[in-house]
Amino acid sequence: MSEEISTEGYLDMDLLRFTTAGSVDDGKSTLIGRLLYDSKNTFEDQLEAVERTSKQRGDEHTNLALLTDGLRAEREQGITIDVAYRYFATPKRKFIIADTPGHIQYTRNMVTGASTANLAIILVDARHGVIEQTMRHAFIANLLRIRHVILAVNKMDLVDYEQEPFEKIIEEFYDFASRLDNIVDIEAIPLSALKGDNVVDKSEQMPWYQGPTMLYHLENVYIGSDYNHVEARFPVQWVIRPHSDEFHDFRGYAGRVAGGVFKPGDDISVEPSGFTSKIKSISTFDGDMQEAFAPLSCTITLEDEIDISRGDTIVKGNNPPKKDQNIEAMVCWFSEARKLTPRSKFYLRHTTKEVKAVVQEIRYKVNINTLRKVEDERDMALNEIGRVSIRTSAPLFFDSYHRNRTTGSFILIDAQTNETVGAGMIV
Repeated sequence: MSEEISTEGYLDMDLLRFTTAGSVDDGKSTLIGRLLYDSKNTFEDQLEAVERTSKQRGDEHTNLALLTDGLRAEREQGITIDVAYRYFATPKRKFIIADTPGHIQYTRNMVTGASTANLAIILVDARHGVIEQTMRHAFIANLLRIRHVILAVNKMDLVDYEQEPFEKIIEEFYDFASRLDNIVDIEAIPLSALKGDNVVDKSEQMPWYQGPTMLYHLENVYIGSDYNHVEARFPVQWVIRPHSDEFHDFRGYAGRVAGGVFKPGDDISVEPSGFTSKIKSISTFDGDMQEAFAPLSCTITLEDEIDISRGDTIVKGNNPPKKDQNIEAMVCWFSEARKLTPRSKFYLRHTTKEVKAVVQEIRYKVNINTLRKVEDERDMALNEIGRVSIRTSAPLFFDSYHRNRTTGSFILIDAQTNETVGAGMIV
């Protein structure tokens, strides 16, 4: 009789989402390949296929970048184009990696991949030091409120594992990062993705470095305080009415907690109606719970029967979300087909609510390489980022992105094509 494998511990494990960013040929895909390979998260047939392809291409080493670069165009050009998500686990934590492209023309892909990340690995080539791309990636990580950064100084084998280039890069990066406001925790690690130094195993080539390996830091970085556990927000996704004899009078509100903590017995109010009630129960697939906090998905039932539908938000406490039809936001423009111009009209999707919106003004664009404001241009093209003022057809209930990534973000949708054309972070 086969022994049943228990998934209990695995399901309860902490999840860390991280993204990688770096210039072309800094070795992002090789680093992730090395991380998967050395932490024993690759299958034998995957490895055999990679070894075979490496030989066919005439590579000197087994090209671990092929473990992540899945698109044929990526393999042929040796670059990352699309966001590749990879899942792996160690006995301490589960991980989701978003491997994002480094090219400036794929800024929108990087914004997409980084929008849910807790941590960003910013790669720097030890030979070239901090370059414009490095600053651009740090700026985007900061814009998307990623609190933790690993400054991965790669290709240390090509500078003879010397300490001086590493120290110089740290100094330059910290000097730049001191002008950013969201990044609170930077860990600099010298490594060689190709040779495996300090990725999973400690390097014997760099006795002068006494810090953690990359995997150790990923396993132990504390992300519990990244979520806003003070201001309670629960956007309603779906109203559950089973219409069965067993649950004849059941009415539950399903969604994902976007902030704060909810408990049975809590006094709540519903936006936009302003109706008040008490929480009767909180349940998930596994049964009733005594509390729910971000980012848990659950169903909440209330003591009173009040009119609630998709797009409403259940809140509690004396710090309600802001209510307004005029919104100031930083927007990253995604569309190749059209530019963002004043008086453009869109559908705006914020949490579970969708409203019509019109762009009133483009206040300025950010030159991502110099961080300077460009104030005299009146439209935004693909991959550009700028501050925009928008008016919506109905009031939104929101927090600033700085306080809450879920209730402070939205997407813009083209009414004709139904294409997502922009992502916004409310200022």
